[in-house]
Amino acid sequence: MTDLSVIIVNWNVRDLLRRCLRSLHSSATESGLAVQVIVVDNGSTDGSVEMVRSAFPAVHLIVNRDNRGFPAANNQGLAVAQGRYSLILNPDTEIVGDALATLVAFADAHPDVGIVGPQLLNPDGTVQSSRRRFPTLATAFFESTWLQRYGPRRILEHYYVLDRPDDRVQDVDWLYGAAFMARREAVAQVGLLDEGYFMYSEELDWCRRFRDAGWRVVYLPTAQVIHYGGKSSEQVIAARHIHFQTSKVRYFRKYHGRMAAEALRWFLLGNYLWQLGLEGGKWLLGHKRPLRAARIDAYRQVLRSRLK
Repeated sequence: MTDLSVIIVNWNVRDLLRRCLRSLHSSATESGLAVQVIVVDNGSTDGSVEMVRSAFPAVHLIVNRDNRGFPAANNQGLAVAQGRYSLILNPDTEIVGDALATLVAFADAHPDVGIVGPQLLNPDGTVQSSRRRFPTLATAFFESTWLQRYGPRRILEHYYVLDRPDDRVQDVDWLYGAAFMARREAVAQVGLLDEGYFMYSEELDWCRRFRDAGWRVVYLPTAQVIHYGGKSSEQVIAARHIHFQTSKVRYFRKYHGRMAAEALRWFLLGNYLWQLGLEGGKWLLGHKRPLRAARIDAYRQVLRSRLK
């Protein structure tokens, strides 16, 4: 039986995907695990599909004509996954050493663990934040907005689990979605990723459903994965803002009710309106006009979306 299915959703990051697949091959070969690799391509136009077909013929390749979004594409991979475990992995990652074997061995030894994730590393070897507590409305007002630097430190330190050491195995509320492994039986119970999200917050939602169903979610720093970060979403700045914030609003509507979600939505729209005014003022003063013009265009698109 296949031990591990690795699901990679790709969108126009061919060279990073090639590096990721090479690292997977090396780690799987060293581990002795039976590994199935599944790449779901979301309408790439950079030659990603051709590269996988020619350089990695053993990979199970699913080709979408359009970008179906991260949860929907991962669900396509999960539908054909044969492993006892499924590793959701971003294409802008590299497996370090025996991380695959470490994750599987830990899950085998702890049958109450539904999801286990490695320690993420920046390219320079420093630890990348990947553990989280469930967000509160206060967290949502500050996290990833221009107010983050001015918010009470204790709110975000609690959210980012900065009160615990990076090198300790620990149960957490949820894990950042660049790399985490789910148990087949747990997925069968909890269900697939919520395709109502296009990207962002889907891993938060999934981990919450695992936790609500009684499964543990564990951060395992003895397994490590390098994460280059945001290379797909960097290509579409306005869409990244829109997807991130609409996903945040969707999560709060789903778990905290319509009133909380609407309060958050209007707060975020006000935040972007304020930023639009600031960037417009800087543009009028002639300060880095190309940068200001790009930001003004992105913020206008966000406001037109109404984050719905």
